[in-house]
Amino acid sequence: MSDRAVAPNNLEAFWMPYTANRQFKKNPRMLVDAEGMHYTSGDGRQILDGTAGLWCCNAGHKRPKIVEALKRQAESLDYAPAFQMGHPAAFELAARLAAKLPKPLDHVFFTNSGSESVDTALKIALAYQRQIGQGTRTRLIGRERGYHGVGFGGISVGGIVANRKTFGTMLTGVDHMRHTHDPSRNAFTRGEPDHGAEYAEDLIRIIQLHDPSTIAAVIVEPVAGSTGVLIPPKGYLKRLREICDQHGILLIFDEVITGFGRLGTPFAADYFDVVPDMITTAKGITSGVVPMGAVFCSSTIYDAFMTGPENMIELFHGYTYSGHPLACAAALATLDTYDEEGLLTRGAELAGYWEEAVHSLKDCPHVIDIRNLGLIGAIELEPIAGEPTKRAFSAFLEAYERNLLIRTTGDIIALSPPLIIEKSHIDELFDTLRGVLLSID
Repeated sequence: MSDRAVAPNNLEAFWMPYTANRQFKKNPRMLVDAEGMHYTSGDGRQILDGTAGLWCCNAGHKRPKIVEALKRQAESLDYAPAFQMGHPAAFELAARLAAKLPKPLDHVFFTNSGSESVDTALKIALAYQRQIGQGTRTRLIGRERGYHGVGFGGISVGGIVANRKTFGTMLTGVDHMRHTHDPSRNAFTRGEPDHGAEYAEDLIRIIQLHDPSTIAAVIVEPVAGSTGVLIPPKGYLKRLREICDQHGILLIFDEVITGFGRLGTPFAADYFDVVPDMITTAKGITSGVVPMGAVFCSSTIYDAFMTGPENMIELFHGYTYSGHPLACAAALATLDTYDEEGLLTRGAELAGYWEEAVHSLKDCPHVIDIRNLGLIGAIELEPIAGEPTKRAFSAFLEAYERNLLIRTTGDIIALSPPLIIEKSHIDELFDTLRGVLLSID
C-alpha cells in the first residue's frame, strides 16, 4: 500500500460524482483496502460494508477466484474489439447468463454500466417496434421516483427530481406513471405491501391519453432502490404485465440493483414470478470488480432483427468495451463464486432474520417508516424542518465514525449488504445503527 493511496497530495482535481465535494474534501473518508465484508479506511479501521459498495459487491470483496481470473485474463488477452470480432469468454458468459434467466429471455447484449444498459434497452425497444411494423410506437413510459441511471434516456424515463431538473427537456415523448409509495396505508410493512396494486391502473390512464399505438415500452424497477427502497404492492407487477400484453407494449425490468441474488432469487423476475420482455443489469454481474452491464431479451426480439442480407449490421448500436475480456473474466468467476457458495439464493435463508433486525429500529427517534425485502432495507427518517437530507446525512457521517458504511438518499437510510453476510454481521450492523440513530438530532 503506497503512501499516495493513503493520503493523496491533492484532492481538488477529482470532481467526485454524487458527492458533496466541499464537505468531503474538508474531511475525506478514504477507503484503501477491502476483503470479505469489510473495507479498510485510510486510518486503518475496519468498516463493515452495509451497502455492498454501491449495491454491487454481492459476493463481497477481494474474492480469490475473481482476482485470479482477472490476473490470468490480463496476461493473455487484454482487449478485443466487439465490432465484427469476438473472443471466447464473451460467448461463454452470454451462454451461462442465458441459462440462469427466466424463460423466454435467452439473449444477452453487453454494456459497461446500468446507465448504458437502460439506454440500450430503450433503443432496442424502439427499434424492435419499428422492425415489426409498429413504427408509430415511439413513446416510452417510466415511473415517478424511478431511477434508471444517468444517461439522457435513463433520466428521461426516470422520475427523481434532482436527477432531472438541471438538464433541460431531455427526451421527448416520455410520460410517467405515478409511484407506489403510500405510507398512509403501508408504513412499517414487512415485505410486500398489501395495499397499492391499483396503482398499476395508472398505466391505463396514460394509454388512454396517448393511445397504445404510440407506446413502445414501459420501464420500471421491480424494487425501486435509489429513491429509497420502495417495495411493489402485492399484485402490482403482475398487473403491469397484463396491461402491457393487452396493448402490445414491451415491459422492461431495471434489475441493476435487484439482479444477482439481492432478493434471494437470481432475479426479481423470479421472485415476483413476472417475466418482462427485457431485463437491464450491471453491478452484481461482476460483483462490482470491473464495470460491466447487460441487457437480456428474448429470441422473439432478437430474431426480429435477424432478417435481410447476412452481411448487413442488424442493430446500429454498441460500445467499444462491450464484452471486454477482463470484464468477462470477472463475470465468469463471479458466477462461479455465486454457484459454489449458493449466493443467488442465500438471501432467502437470511431474509427473516434480516427483516426482524431492520424492524427492530422502529422505536428509534425520528423513524417514520421501515421497508424491507430480501436483503434490502430502508429506514426513513423525519426530515429536519427546512433542512431536507441533513438528518440522514448526519447518520451517514456518524455511522462511518462508528465503522459502518451505509447509504442515504434524501432522508432515507438504504441498506444492501454483500450476500456473504452472516447473522453476526447483521447483529453488528443494526446494533451500530441503533447507536447512530440514538445519537443524532
